[in-house]
Amino acid sequence: MNILIIGNGGREHALAWKIKQSPQCDKLYVAPGNPGTAEIAENVSIAVHEFSKLGQFCLENAIELVIVGPEAPLVDGIRDFFEADPKLNNILMVGPGKVGAQLEGSKDFSKQFMLRNNIPTAKARTFQVTDLDQAFDYISTCKPPIVLKADGLAAGKGVIISLSQTEAKAVVKEMLVNKKFGAASAKVLIEEFLNGIELSVFVLTDGKDYVILPEAKDYKRIGDGDTGPNTGGMGAVSPVVFATSSFMKRVEEEVVKPTIEGLQKDGIDYKGFIFVGLMNVGGTPYVIEYNARMGDPETQAVMPRIKSDFLELLIAAASGSLKDKTIEIDDQHAVTIALVSGGYPGDYEKGKVIRGLQNHSKALVFHAGTKQHKENVVTEGGRVLAISGKGNSLDEAREEAYETAKQIQWDGLYFRNDIGQDLLNYKV
Repeated sequence: MNILIIGNGGREHALAWKIKQSPQCDKLYVAPGNPGTAEIAENVSIAVHEFSKLGQFCLENAIELVIVGPEAPLVDGIRDFFEADPKLNNILMVGPGKVGAQLEGSKDFSKQFMLRNNIPTAKARTFQVTDLDQAFDYISTCKPPIVLKADGLAAGKGVIISLSQTEAKAVVKEMLVNKKFGAASAKVLIEEFLNGIELSVFVLTDGKDYVILPEAKDYKRIGDGDTGPNTGGMGAVSPVVFATSSFMKRVEEEVVKPTIEGLQKDGIDYKGFIFVGLMNVGGTPYVIEYNARMGDPETQAVMPRIKSDFLELLIAAASGSLKDKTIEIDDQHAVTIALVSGGYPGDYEKGKVIRGLQNHSKALVFHAGTKQHKENVVTEGGRVLAISGKGNSLDEAREEAYETAKQIQWDGLYFRNDIGQDLLNYKV
């Protein structure tokens, strides 16, 4: 089977790495890809939003399966584009259509979906710029800390937690009036704060049936000890010690099943990933958010733990035949560390030569924000590489990941030193 993965980050490199292991994979392409994907697949210089060019490429290269990595092309309707074209609509695709992708594309849409389907979630109200006075009045009734969320896509940075009502009012004004996140903050959700510990649960569905992939916990803030501003993700671990079998049973019964049933009730044909961002509040799962694709950097910790032929599961999801499919998961632990550019998540310089990539090490090195420049691989993004170590314990996996991280250098390189540390002595 000829396969096209759309995207150019660490998530797409990890997906390509896993898919390439399947005997069913003939030719693997990644558009636009990165220097890491170039080592295992063929990169295609087409951007993720160039739907016509992607479609033409699929026809010219007999592509039978398309896997959409990032959220933007899903929210912009890449599935709808393919389905509307008689030449393209027989190509299997992993990723929902425009309406289903609103689970991620609109915080308001997803909140209303959860409430409608009795899925446990924090109380919230949505406001627009014309409702500023009402938003202020509502904040006056909220107990801090107060969670403020931009309605639209904001590259994982559209959530701000305010520690006082005064601060919350200033932030809401900045989001709605000053357009802090552009069009993404045309609407803002003001939400109650849930006190618990977060984890990510990943579901692959054909719209009727599903398999639950390994769970993960990611680390959003830039600094050790969860300090500083939010990022796209500084690392991840899988499995998660507090995601016990009884807790995961509750997640399946109270969140996953009602989500799939809700999509069916709403007539949304959903074939792809549902990433459920959860808060474990004293053993009760609450949904913080949905995403319509796999997480990054969680994918880099999840893929190494899947023992099954992952491509077989993707084909089954895309073709509506997931019923009776099961997934085999490795008991080993995986720890992923994001290596980032100095200054990230603010301004950072690009084009720094990366040294040490060829050092032989057990840990997997996934490329995220890299670029080939003559004979060198150089930095091109904020999150540059993701290092994934495995081991029989969390400690072993951490050791393997950090050992490799320390062998790689570029000017300004930074990474957190405490990924997974909070879970080492966690008492369930």
